[in-house]
Parts: sequence; C-alpha cells; structure tokens
Amino acid sequence: MKLVTFEQAGRIGIGLLRDDQIIDLTALAPDMVGLIELGEQGAARARAMAGAAVTFIPLTDVKLLAPIHEPRRNVMCVGKNYAEHTRESYEARGENVEAIDYPVIFTKTTTCINGPYDDIPYDATVSEKIDYEAELAVIIGRRVKNATREEAQAAVFGYTVLNDVTARDLQTLHKQFFKGKSLDGSCPIGPWIVTADEIADPYALRITCRVNGELRQDSTAETMTFDIPTIIGHLSRGMTLLPGDIIATGTPSGVGFAMKPPVFLRPGDVVECAIEGIGAIRNRIALAA
Repeated sequence: MKLVTFEQAGRIGIGLLRDDQIIDLTALAPDMVGLIELGEQGAARARAMAGAAVTFIPLTDVKLLAPIHEPRRNVMCVGKNYAEHTRESYEARGENVEAIDYPVIFTKTTTCINGPYDDIPYDATVSEKIDYEAELAVIIGRRVKNATREEAQAAVFGYTVLNDVTARDLQTLHKQFFKGKSLDGSCPIGPWIVTADEIADPYALRITCRVNGELRQDSTAETMTFDIPTIIGHLSRGMTLLPGDIIATGTPSGVGFAMKPPVFLRPGDVVECAIEGIGAIRNRIALAA
C-alpha cells in the first residue's frame, strides 16, 4: 500500500493512494500513527475499505503533507552509514578516515518535519551552509525493545524518502549533529509511506538527489555499513521503539560540503530526492518569512 496524509479544504486526513486517486481512510484512524498502531488488523481493514470504495479523491485536489506530519518523537538518524560518504566527510574536514564500528546515532526535532513539496526555509542569519542528504527512511510499525534481527525486520511498517537537510556551519560550531540537523523545515519527507510488504529488497533501491536537475547523489542502500535490522537492534537496546517512529538510515556520497570547492544550497535552488520503488520529494529553498 501507498499511504498518504493529505489536506483538503482545511481538513487533514489519511488515505490509500491507488494510481492518482486517494481512498479516504480517516474513518479508520485519526492520523497515520493511529493507523500504524492498529497493526495487521488496521492494514487488513484499510485494504478492505479500499476494495469496497466507490468514492475517490483526485490526487490533484489535495495537498500532500509529510506522511507522519506530527511525529510524537524526534526523528532518529544514522550518521556516516555509507563508507564513501564517511570518507568524503573526513577528507572534507582534513581529518583522517576512521573506521565506524557502531551506528552513529543522532536525532532531528519534530518541528523540522516538512512536506514532500514544501519550501525549505533559508535564513542567512542562522546558517549560510545548508546542505542536502537523500535518505531511505524506515517507519516502525510495532513496539519493540532489545530486538533480535528477526524482530527488528518484523518491526518495519514501511519506507519513505527523507532529505536530512543540514546546516554544516552549525554542525561544526556546536561539534555535534543535533542543532545543525534540527532547523525548522529541515526534514522534508514523503511523498507517502510504501508498506514493507511491497518492497522485496530495500537495499536494491536506487537513491538519488538532484539539485536544479544536476545529479549529485546516486547509490543504493546495499552499500550501507549497517543494515536495517542492525540499526533497529542497536536503537532498541534498552530503549523501546514505538509505532510511527521514523528512522533515517544515512546518506550516500555526493553531498555539497564535500565538493571541491564546497557548494551549498541557496534561495531558488530546487532539491529532488528520489528512491526507486517509493517516490520522490521536491523542495525549493526559499527565504524564511
């Protein structure tokens, strides 16, 4: 299933996307997290509603929001999870490349969530070194703690596209990830969640990022250092993961700050992050109001 959160005439709802039509599922759950919390029973009911539907909402009549537009917790992220990106990051900072033995974990605030086609705010008084990072995001579907590999994989509800927008100067200034990753609007996500049963091999999916049409990132998740069960396993050690949690699994090489010379995003730039078999998000950099 492709599951969306949409806004129409001031109303926010959830739905199942079929071709260019939305089947409204809002009667089933108030929001996407509520639907995910219903588990397999909720998925079965959603499919039944879709099968019996006689009315549809044209996709062109709605605004798509982030599939989980008001997450209950911070977005959990994995840094340096692609070897080539790790290498380019160390080299761009003039540092020796170090081996990564365990997943590097950080979070992005809930207020950084942004829609799949909404503008990314740019405020030069806050940061002038805004960068892109196309990522495969995992949506957790069930409560899990101290997960085995099998339990970790079974906990995956679905997948979506995420742009881990980063203020590189703040990242350097504060000597950690959190602040530079958490500016408002710095996490476009979507355009929908594709449920795990429809993705046979998430590691085979091509991940790309284009800026103003120029291809900057091009890889597949099979080059991850830590795969999805490993990430979920580490995160869930002593810490309960909940339905609706969002996990960004890292970005491939090709980011702007590692280019020679570095190239950062500017107002008017358009960033498109796409993952084969899932979809694409497209966001313009715009001066903050």
